[in-house]
Amino acid sequence: MSHLFIKTDRELASLCDTLVSAERIGFDTEFVSEYSYRSELCLVQVAASKQPAGEELDVLAVIDPQQLEIEPFWQLLANGDHETIVHAGREELIFCLRSVQEPPANMIDMQLAAGFIGTNYPAGYGNLVAEILGRSSGKGETRTDWRRRPLSPHQLEYALDDVRHLLALHERLSDSLERLGRRTWLDEEMTHWQTGIQESLAQPAWRRISGAASLRRRELGVLSELWQWRESEAERTDQPARRVLRDDLLIELARRKTDDVKRIQAVRGFERQNYRRLIPAISRHIKAALQVLDAQLPQPLPRREKDNSQRSVVVQLLGAALSAICRDAEIAPNLVGTASDVRDLVAEHFGERNDSQRPPALATGWRAEIVGRKLNDVLSGKLTLRIQDANADQPLAFE
Repeated sequence: MSHLFIKTDRELASLCDTLVSAERIGFDTEFVSEYSYRSELCLVQVAASKQPAGEELDVLAVIDPQQLEIEPFWQLLANGDHETIVHAGREELIFCLRSVQEPPANMIDMQLAAGFIGTNYPAGYGNLVAEILGRSSGKGETRTDWRRRPLSPHQLEYALDDVRHLLALHERLSDSLERLGRRTWLDEEMTHWQTGIQESLAQPAWRRISGAASLRRRELGVLSELWQWRESEAERTDQPARRVLRDDLLIELARRKTDDVKRIQAVRGFERQNYRRLIPAISRHIKAALQVLDAQLPQPLPRREKDNSQRSVVVQLLGAALSAICRDAEIAPNLVGTASDVRDLVAEHFGERNDSQRPPALATGWRAEIVGRKLNDVLSGKLTLRIQDANADQPLAFE
């Protein structure tokens, strides 16, 4: 079907009036994140249907947010009874949250949905379209700078390919999920996925910097202070935070805990001219962090104990068991759990986790139903594993 190219506020208002009656709204975005503090939204592609099921489209549109106020679209998505359909929609969720402080209504991610029927996870959109629908998805514009105008017809068609088959994909995957009785699992996972993203946006990101877990409280205080300064500087100059100052230098400055200008200059990496001009500000903020009272310093995250050789064998064995269970159940092992999740389950079983920690992922919800309880039975000796056929697709058997 032909598409709409929305370039004015009036055209967007008309599109939103049409979308109000849609039962399903699929959307995708094109954005550039390399050059600015936050990802720059360049295009929004929309496919919608007034029918609760089926593959027919009533709307196919491209919105140019560079030429209009996009907030009415996010308001529309966040309200109403429609299903919102995305693929690998983390950035799409974040754009909506940052604009209207609400997520899109009844959001369903096709990448997650596909994992529940046994496809590889995480699978790219083009691969899913080919595997599930037997159709090809457009290629050739993966390196496009979507900020530049005007956009060619070929670029618009490429962008539309990201939503052209989205509702058809939703229809096929919904049928498979209903057949397998896993729609409630997907709903549970979508809630967990969405909550995780919202929590990550609310939490101080300095704790996720590589190396932060090994720092002591005073060092964490310096890291926190420097991170907040770096964020302010990045927002002020509208550039990615790591371009202001690299993560590894934040960690090194936190470890050294000195506001002495000469000692800061001596840190390898500060020979760069654009870093040297930042040293006076860095020194001031380190000094401020060093004056914080001990009681007000951040608490370190709990450190994960390294597995001994015996525990490593147990974790590896249960990891193989998890994969075997998932293959039998036609569900992607990478969606169900990681080696870290298995390690948490083992630690819980042997009473090595404290009450303040969240229950292991494999011990809750649909993961417990399909995998966790069975792995606990193996740990407690109620089930045993044996190799039934080393050359088979499924070499392990439970008894």
